[in-house]
This record gives sequence, C-alpha cells and structure tokens, in this order.
Amino acid sequence: MAAPLARRWGAGVAGRCWLVLMPPLLLALLLARSAAALVEGLYCGTRDCYEVLGVSRTAGKAEIARAYRQLARRYHPDRYRPEPGDEGPGRTPQSAEEAFLLVATAYETLKDEETRKDYDYMLDHPEEYYSHYYHYYSRRLAPKVDVRVVILVSVCAISVFQFFSWWNSYDKAISYLATVPKYRIQAMEIAKQQGLLKKAKEKGRNKKSKEEIRDEEENIIKNIIKSKIDIKGGYQKPQICDLLLFQILLAPFHLCSYVVWYCRWIYNFNIKGKEYGEEERLYIIRKSMKMSKSQFDSLEDHQKETFLKRELWIKENYEVYKQEQEEELKKKLANDPRWKRYRRWMKNEGPGRLTFVDD
Repeated sequence: MAAPLARRWGAGVAGRCWLVLMPPLLLALLLARSAAALVEGLYCGTRDCYEVLGVSRTAGKAEIARAYRQLARRYHPDRYRPEPGDEGPGRTPQSAEEAFLLVATAYETLKDEETRKDYDYMLDHPEEYYSHYYHYYSRRLAPKVDVRVVILVSVCAISVFQFFSWWNSYDKAISYLATVPKYRIQAMEIAKQQGLLKKAKEKGRNKKSKEEIRDEEENIIKNIIKSKIDIKGGYQKPQICDLLLFQILLAPFHLCSYVVWYCRWIYNFNIKGKEYGEEERLYIIRKSMKMSKSQFDSLEDHQKETFLKRELWIKENYEVYKQEQEEELKKKLANDPRWKRYRRWMKNEGPGRLTFVDD
C-alpha cells in the first residue's frame, strides 16, 4: 500500500517540477531562436558587412570607401570579367550582380555614422532581436525630407490656391454686377462725372479700334464698381490675412484675443449686468440663427435693422420670429406650383407606392 502511494506522490512532484521548469525552457528556446536569426533580413543578411568589404571594425571612412570602390569595379555587372582561379562570390555574371548588390549594401551601412553605430550595437548585443529590427526599419523608412519642410510647402501651396480661387470668384462677381442695369448705370454716371469715358475715347481716337475702346470703358466701369460696392460673403475681395498660412501664423493672437473678449463678456454682462450694445446684440442673433460671420455679414442692412427692431437677441422673441418664418415658408411652398407637382407625384407615383402593369 505504501509503495503505490510513494509512486503516486513521486509522479505528482515530478509533474510540478516540469510545470515550474517549462517557462524558463521555452524562454531559453525563444532567445536561442532570436539569436540564431540575428541578422536575417537586416543590413547584409547573414554576412558581416565588415567582412564583405574586407575591412576591420576600426576602419575609417576613407578605408571603407577605398575598399568599396575596388570591389565595385571588380563585381560591376557591366564590367565583370571572371579571372583565372577566382573563387569569390562572383564567379558568374549572375553571382557577380548579387555580389555587387551585397557590396553596395555593406557600404551604405558603414558609410553613415548613425547606421554604423546601430550595426555595431547589433553585433555586440545580438540578444536584442526586436530592437535591431525597429532601429533598422525606422531609419530605412524615415522620410528623406524634413516633415516640417513638407508641411510648410503644402500650406504655402494651399494658400496660393486659395488666393487665386478667391480672386477668380471676386472677378466673376464684379463681371456679373457690371451687367446689372442698376449698378452699370450708376457706374457710367460716375465715370461721366469724372470724365473717365471721355479720356478713354480721346486716347483711342486715332490709335485704338472700337473694340479696344469698348474694352477700356468696360474696365473703367468694373473699377468703379470695385471701388463703390462692398461685396461680402463668399465673393468678397480676398484678403491676405484670410489665407491659411497667415491664419496659422496668427492663431496664437486670435486665441489670446478670444480669451480676452470672452473674459470681458463674462465680466461686463454676467457679473456687472450691463446692457448689450448693438454689436453684442447682432452677435447673439447670429449665434441663434447658427450662421457664420461671413454669412451674416452678407445680409442686407435693412434685414439687420429688422432683427434689432424685433429684439431677436431675446430668446422668446427669436422663437416667435422662427415660428413665423416657418409658417411663411409653408405658405410659399403651398402656393409654389413645383412643390404642388412634387406632392402630387409623391402621392401617386412616389417611392412608397407599388403599381402593377397588366399586359
């Protein structure tokens, strides 16, 4: 009875010992595999870069460059000629090309001081397997150009595109306004009062054709419209300070200005209880309407005066105004023939209706 118990107890102890020893053994096997595959896929592969070039680890840059030039001339695929008794890696044109690539890789590795430090560290610390992979690919895949330069060039390119795009939109708006009778007649009257049209005709009496005179008069009218009309919104005259580059440069200033403005708002209207001025009232109305500054600035002056008369900065008044606008929109849609046709189509032929055609 005692013997079976002893055997059972001994088997249990042995099993526990194996469980205790298993993790260290697995770790040792893992490290051994890592060390065995130390240079696989890195730098010169399984070859030592110093041995490939035939130099020592203490060789300087000049010695490494001289060894590379000699081997490159020897194994260059276009100039390779096998020598009698040559037992090197390049005994055939194909193997010579492989040897040339290996020599070039070794030189690229050893000519750069930072890459050479990483390679020497790998030779001295083969157990840091994953660290070597990280350093190798981080240098190999790193951008050749400074990221800051790329960002700066991209921002400048976007800013230039913005400027010309905005200027094109502004020119289109001026050309359109020059065709509107209201603005064109006013511009022509101003041009006549200033004598600009007479000067254009005098200058072109003998030297310019009628088309040239007409183009010059058109430019005069457009210039007067540019000087007399303040276009707001998406077609306003482009400003340098609105470009992306200057917006980024002025971002700290705008941020500080906003913080100061917000603190003054809290102090004046929330703490001291002052009444809102016209600018503050329009700001509250714009926020209630969820409009951007450019959109709100593009509204006519009489619309803003209507907002102020109805005191829309007060929440209750704005809710009443909003409801009135919705009711007015419904009436317009109800009387709109296109909206009637759409509702008739939705009722008879809309997506929610199934029809079957009998042949």
